Amino acid sequence: MNLDFSKSSVLVAGDVMLDRYWFGDTTRISPEAPVPVVHVSRVSATAGGAANVAVNISNLGAKSGLISVVGADEAGRELKAILDEARVNCHFLEANDFPTVVKLRLLARGQQVVRADFEERPERELLLPLVDIFSKELADHSVVVFSDYGKGGLCHLQSMMEAALAKHKIVLVDPKGSDYSAYRGATLLTPNRDEFALVAGRWSSDSEFERKAFKLCDELELRALLITRSEEGMSLFSNGRHLHIKAEAREVYDVSGAGDTVIATLAAALSDGYSLEDAAFVANRAAGVVVGKVGTAPIALDELKRALV
Repeated sequence: MNLDFSKSSVLVAGDVMLDRYWFGDTTRISPEAPVPVVHVSRVSATAGGAANVAVNISNLGAKSGLISVVGADEAGRELKAILDEARVNCHFLEANDFPTVVKLRLLARGQQVVRADFEERPERELLLPLVDIFSKELADHSVVVFSDYGKGGLCHLQSMMEAALAKHKIVLVDPKGSDYSAYRGATLLTPNRDEFALVAGRWSSDSEFERKAFKLCDELELRALLITRSEEGMSLFSNGRHLHIKAEAREVYDVSGAGDTVIATLAAALSDGYSLEDAAFVANRAAGVVVGKVGTAPIALDELKRALV
């Protein structure tokens, strides 16, 4: 398969965050409390949430645009620098009274010890200008990705969806929560197994799983539904057909960001004219690569090419 996404163009909107990692070792328990003492020897930071989706798209060689809100703070500047280096075209609102979302993970000997989240929900009125920015940027992109992490960055999703559908764009959504009504009319939703169960309920057989999936497609007027199922691979539901794509056999180190890589690869492939089935196949291979990495690590085009050989 000849991978060349240089003509692909994807616009991402959603919740961005900065993922910080502190790496170290631990050999003793604190005398102050029954917790390990970690001697931090290395720190790093990566783009998280919708920002990670945009980085993945850019890494695949596609044009990547990103719309979101960040705080006028050090974390926001660091995130912007990471995105600039990744060649992501950012359209950010900078808010003085809203902090950039940060997830801090402390790891010792390759294992996560604790995660600390720094976040606040932005005011709805604050994000209203994003709708106009989104509408203006639509013309330059054939595919739109809404990356919903439930942080409030997509409070004007309905207006954005209407604008995208009116321009006949391919709309992909990485959903959040137990109510998917806001995503009605999207081309494709990409929940993981647990997220789908939260909306559709648990199932006791493959046939019941299929019925629930097709019912959701009908209720939300979706063209397709892609459910990522961890070690069971992926299930693509489209046009009354269920295509099961088996997981790649490899050691799993960290699933952080795997969903971002899946929807990013789907978007780049669909923008390049791939069928839903072929795009899902490529996205499955991409997910198999990133789960073998530690932390939120995006895919690289060369890595994906090797995985498809």
